[in-house]
Amino acid sequence: MKKTFIWFGSVIGAGAVMSLLFTMINRPTVPNTISVNGECLTSAPKDKTAITLRITTLAKNALESMQMASTQMSEITDYMKKLPVEVQTTQFNSYEKTEWNREAQKSEVLGIETNIAVEVSAKNIETIEKIIGKFAGQPNVYSENLRMYTSPEVLQPIQEKCLGVALENARVRANAIVSADNKQAGKLISVSYGTTELENNRPYGGVMRTMLSNAKAESFDMAAGTIVAKDTDVSVVVNAVFEIK
Repeated sequence: MKKTFIWFGSVIGAGAVMSLLFTMINRPTVPNTISVNGECLTSAPKDKTAITLRITTLAKNALESMQMASTQMSEITDYMKKLPVEVQTTQFNSYEKTEWNREAQKSEVLGIETNIAVEVSAKNIETIEKIIGKFAGQPNVYSENLRMYTSPEVLQPIQEKCLGVALENARVRANAIVSADNKQAGKLISVSYGTTELENNRPYGGVMRTMLSNAKAESFDMAAGTIVAKDTDVSVVVNAVFEIK
């Protein structure tokens, strides 16, 4: 009876050892890795010009105020349908406008103010100049945020190319680190990245702000130093994990 138990225990023990060995043999080998950052700095040309046109009207009641603003904005948008521009509405609100009366020491209602604004963008600056010249001097018309920028269709391929440069920079950095042990960076295990774009817009002079409110204005010289076309700075940073071999 004792021999039977001893033999049975031996079989169990041998099986446990074999199972452990089998598990150790089949356990995947975790490669040695290195994690490094890589950077790329480049620039992208500004290929579009944009300006925001805003209509502001004030009337005794909301209906009259909104009708005035809508009518005037329709005239602007109808004209721009003939031009190679993109138009997007950025503001549409109507509210009661008040003013503090110092003598009476109370707030007084001036009427209902309505604001409608659209952003207009074009591929060439001459088109924006034409729009400014058309509506300069009209009542209730204001200009905001004149700027040049890089469109997504131009920016994307530049970002993608810069991403490749940043990744190669990370590999070079990894090779420099592990070369002390006569190793090198092998297969890319994982990567994460982030991008930053800086438009480099500068404040514009008072010429631009007064153009649309000056009734005597007939033309506008866009080359007079009121707009800056410095390229957009593009930065890509990656964090890459490489196998060490």
